[in-house]
Amino acid sequence: MRLLVLGGTRFLSREIATRAVARGWEVTCACRGESGTVPDGATHLRWDRGEDAPDELRDGGWDAVVDVARLPSHVRRAVAAVPDAHWVFVSTVNVYADNTSPAMEPLVEPVTDDVDLASDPEAYGAMKVACESIVREGARSSMVVRPGLIAGPGDGTGRFGYWPARLARGGEVLAPGTPDDVVQVIDVRDLAAWVLDACEAGTAGVYDAVGTPMAIGDLLAEVSAAVGAPAPLLTWVDGSFLEEQGVEHWAGDGSVPLWLPRPDYDGMMSHDPGPAVAAGLRLRPVGDTARDSLGGEVHGISAEREAEVLAAWSSR
Repeated sequence: MRLLVLGGTRFLSREIATRAVARGWEVTCACRGESGTVPDGATHLRWDRGEDAPDELRDGGWDAVVDVARLPSHVRRAVAAVPDAHWVFVSTVNVYADNTSPAMEPLVEPVTDDVDLASDPEAYGAMKVACESIVREGARSSMVVRPGLIAGPGDGTGRFGYWPARLARGGEVLAPGTPDDVVQVIDVRDLAAWVLDACEAGTAGVYDAVGTPMAIGDLLAEVSAAVGAPAPLLTWVDGSFLEEQGVEHWAGDGSVPLWLPRPDYDGMMSHDPGPAVAAGLRLRPVGDTARDSLGGEVHGISAEREAEVLAAWSSR
């Protein structure tokens, strides 16, 4: 297999390239190379995607292409240069307009021009919708995968990584919402392996690339056991109270990761992995992901701030 990875230096695209090399494939990573190096055994083809595609990319004779881009112009330029390969485009569940439902419709209205997400973060899903259309309409064949929260080794966001680190530290733990709130994560290694299988098989279609939906109470219990803290002291704090305290949702420093407003986001973390599993996706236990995430990036509410919120909750 001659595989072209558009990217290859960070998280998912790097995991894909690394695993493709391990399979003995001929792997080329086309990118600027400014955010890191490509994996050993892969060829680095320097390309700033704001510029015309180089001849080496157009004439590569690729069997498959994997792209994780979010800017429509980047995808449009790449598909025009390599239309005759099988494409796997990594999109997002943020393409869905109704976050209260796990249904795969309706989609948000596409944004076909490039938008600076620093000024308009809401354009992320809308640009991905446009990118999906460009791939489906321009490539010889294609598969679109829409991941939810991707976790595991190499995750620079530290979203899921917060929980293994926090539970391993012990003590009273601020748990957001209710233990029955449904969440889901997918391990980057499982997603990468499935993407490569799809490249080899020429799998087509559109899939939600998600892990098993589970109650967050069950997820935290599994994470705790995996990191050697089988009996955590969890204090469940109502979401409205967290908002009153100025705690951030979802991700980033100051947030309680995986927490989303309910019921407004009930659907975002409860998509059905069944069709993807039927198409070959294999999912490992979340405890394995947690154990292998220890020591990685961690971004979330600080210990001091967590203690303040817990004290406020207990004295309300």
